[in-house]
Amino acid sequence: MSDAPLPEQEPDPRPPLDLLRALLDSQVLKLGVHIRKMNSPGSPVYQYAENIWPAAGILTASFAGTALVHWYVGAAILAVGCWWWIAKVQPRIRDGVFERTSAFALQSEEYFDALWAKGVLSLYAELPDGRKFAATRRDDWRGFVRLLTRETA
Repeated sequence: MSDAPLPEQEPDPRPPLDLLRALLDSQVLKLGVHIRKMNSPGSPVYQYAENIWPAAGILTASFAGTALVHWYVGAAILAVGCWWWIAKVQPRIRDGVFERTSAFALQSEEYFDALWAKGVLSLYAELPDGRKFAATRRDDWRGFVRLLTRETA
Protein backbone atom coordinates (compact mmCIF):
# COMPACT_ATOMS: atom_id res chain seq x y z
CA MET A 1 0.00 0.00 0.00
CA SER A 2 1.50 3.33 -0.96
CA ASP A 3 1.35 6.54 0.98
CA ALA A 4 0.71 8.58 -2.15
CA PRO A 5 -2.00 11.17 -1.73
CA LEU A 6 -5.30 10.49 -3.40
CA PRO A 7 -5.91 12.55 -6.51
CA GLU A 8 -8.32 15.38 -5.90
CA GLN A 9 -11.72 14.93 -7.41
CA GLU A 10 -11.96 16.84 -10.65
CA PRO A 11 -14.71 19.45 -10.65
CA ASP A 12 -17.59 18.77 -13.00
CA PRO A 13 -16.86 20.58 -16.27
CA ARG A 14 -20.54 21.32 -16.95
CA PRO A 15 -21.81 24.86 -16.34
CA PRO A 16 -23.51 25.40 -12.96
CA LEU A 17 -26.92 25.99 -14.55
CA ASP A 18 -26.74 22.59 -16.29
CA LEU A 19 -25.81 20.97 -12.97
CA LEU A 20 -28.74 22.77 -11.35
CA ARG A 21 -31.14 21.54 -14.03
CA ALA A 22 -29.85 17.97 -13.59
CA LEU A 23 -30.34 18.14 -9.81
CA LEU A 24 -33.84 19.56 -10.25
CA ASP A 25 -34.73 16.85 -12.78
CA SER A 26 -33.49 14.12 -10.43
CA GLN A 27 -35.54 15.74 -7.63
CA VAL A 28 -32.54 15.92 -5.32
CA LEU A 29 -32.89 19.69 -5.28
CA LYS A 30 -36.01 21.83 -4.94
CA LEU A 31 -36.36 25.37 -6.18
CA GLY A 32 -38.21 27.89 -4.05
CA VAL A 33 -39.84 31.01 -5.47
CA HIS A 34 -41.04 34.07 -3.53
CA ILE A 35 -44.50 34.18 -5.08
CA ARG A 36 -45.51 37.59 -3.75
CA LYS A 37 -42.44 39.31 -5.21
CA MET A 38 -42.90 37.65 -8.59
CA ASN A 39 -46.66 38.22 -8.72
CA SER A 40 -46.45 41.99 -8.61
CA PRO A 41 -46.34 44.63 -11.35
CA GLY A 42 -42.89 45.01 -12.84
CA SER A 43 -42.03 41.34 -12.52
CA PRO A 44 -41.13 39.60 -15.78
CA VAL A 45 -43.74 36.89 -15.13
CA TYR A 46 -46.61 39.06 -13.85
CA GLN A 47 -49.87 38.82 -15.80
CA TYR A 48 -52.39 41.60 -15.25
CA ALA A 49 -55.40 39.72 -16.56
CA GLU A 50 -54.76 36.79 -14.25
CA ASN A 51 -54.93 39.04 -11.19
CA ILE A 52 -57.27 41.90 -12.06
CA TRP A 53 -60.18 40.48 -14.08
CA PRO A 54 -61.44 37.90 -11.55
CA ALA A 55 -61.40 40.46 -8.72
CA ALA A 56 -63.04 43.08 -10.93
CA GLY A 57 -65.73 40.57 -11.91
CA ILE A 58 -66.48 39.75 -8.26
CA LEU A 59 -66.76 43.42 -7.31
CA THR A 60 -68.90 44.28 -10.34
CA ALA A 61 -71.29 41.42 -9.62
CA SER A 62 -71.49 42.43 -5.96
CA PHE A 63 -72.22 46.07 -6.81
CA ALA A 64 -74.80 45.00 -9.39
CA GLY A 65 -76.51 42.71 -6.86
CA THR A 66 -76.58 45.52 -4.32
CA ALA A 67 -77.93 48.08 -6.77
CA LEU A 68 -80.49 45.86 -8.48
CA VAL A 69 -81.79 43.76 -5.59
CA HIS A 70 -80.61 44.48 -2.04
CA TRP A 71 -77.37 44.88 -0.15
CA TYR A 72 -77.85 41.38 1.30
CA VAL A 73 -77.55 39.94 -2.21
CA GLY A 74 -74.47 42.07 -2.88
CA ALA A 75 -72.87 40.88 0.37
CA ALA A 76 -73.70 37.24 -0.47
CA ILE A 77 -72.18 37.61 -3.95
CA LEU A 78 -69.09 39.20 -2.42
CA ALA A 79 -68.75 36.39 0.16
CA VAL A 80 -69.11 33.65 -2.46
CA GLY A 81 -66.74 35.53 -4.78
CA CYS A 82 -64.10 35.81 -2.04
CA TRP A 83 -64.40 32.10 -1.31
CA TRP A 84 -64.05 31.32 -5.02
CA TRP A 85 -61.00 33.59 -5.26
CA ILE A 86 -59.26 32.00 -2.27
CA ALA A 87 -60.20 28.38 -3.03
CA LYS A 88 -60.02 28.25 -6.82
CA VAL A 89 -58.25 31.23 -8.37
CA GLN A 90 -55.40 31.89 -5.94
CA PRO A 91 -53.90 28.34 -6.08
CA ARG A 92 -53.98 28.45 -9.89
CA ILE A 93 -52.25 31.84 -9.89
CA ARG A 94 -49.62 30.61 -7.40
CA ASP A 95 -48.85 27.53 -9.50
CA GLY A 96 -48.68 29.60 -12.68
CA VAL A 97 -46.31 32.14 -11.15
CA PHE A 98 -44.07 29.34 -9.87
CA GLU A 99 -43.96 27.63 -13.28
CA ARG A 100 -43.32 30.86 -15.20
CA THR A 101 -40.63 31.98 -12.74
CA SER A 102 -38.89 28.60 -12.84
CA ALA A 103 -38.88 28.57 -16.64
CA PHE A 104 -37.67 32.19 -16.77
CA ALA A 105 -34.89 31.64 -14.21
CA LEU A 106 -33.60 28.46 -15.84
CA GLN A 107 -33.30 30.08 -19.29
CA SER A 108 -29.86 31.51 -18.58
CA GLU A 109 -27.40 32.17 -15.79
CA GLU A 110 -27.95 35.92 -16.16
CA TYR A 111 -31.66 35.59 -15.44
CA PHE A 112 -31.01 33.20 -12.57
CA ASP A 113 -28.37 35.55 -11.11
CA ALA A 114 -30.72 38.53 -11.37
CA LEU A 115 -33.55 36.75 -9.57
CA TRP A 116 -31.14 35.26 -7.03
CA ALA A 117 -29.75 38.72 -6.21
CA LYS A 118 -33.28 40.06 -5.62
CA GLY A 119 -33.97 37.29 -3.11
CA VAL A 120 -36.70 35.72 -5.21
CA LEU A 121 -35.16 32.24 -5.48
CA SER A 122 -33.96 29.72 -2.91
CA LEU A 123 -32.66 26.16 -3.12
CA TYR A 124 -33.36 23.25 -0.78
CA ALA A 125 -32.04 19.71 -0.76
CA GLU A 126 -32.51 16.72 1.49
CA LEU A 127 -30.00 13.96 0.89
CA PRO A 128 -30.88 10.27 1.28
CA ASP A 129 -28.81 10.08 4.48
CA GLY A 130 -31.08 12.70 6.07
CA ARG A 131 -28.84 15.76 5.83
CA LYS A 132 -30.62 18.92 4.77
CA PHE A 133 -29.11 21.85 2.90
CA ALA A 134 -30.58 25.21 1.93
CA ALA A 135 -29.25 28.23 0.07
CA THR A 136 -30.75 31.70 -0.08
CA ARG A 137 -29.71 35.06 -1.44
CA ARG A 138 -26.75 35.37 0.95
CA ASP A 139 -25.26 32.08 -0.25
CA ASP A 140 -23.46 31.30 -3.50
CA TRP A 141 -25.83 29.18 -5.54
CA ARG A 142 -23.02 27.92 -7.79
CA GLY A 143 -21.04 26.61 -4.82
CA PHE A 144 -24.20 25.07 -3.39
CA VAL A 145 -24.91 23.25 -6.66
CA ARG A 146 -21.31 22.00 -6.90
CA LEU A 147 -21.47 20.78 -3.29
CA LEU A 148 -24.68 18.86 -3.96
CA THR A 149 -23.27 17.42 -7.17
CA ARG A 150 -20.28 16.07 -5.24
CA GLU A 151 -22.49 14.79 -2.42
CA THR A 152 -24.89 12.93 -4.70
CA ALA A 153 -22.30 11.55 -7.12
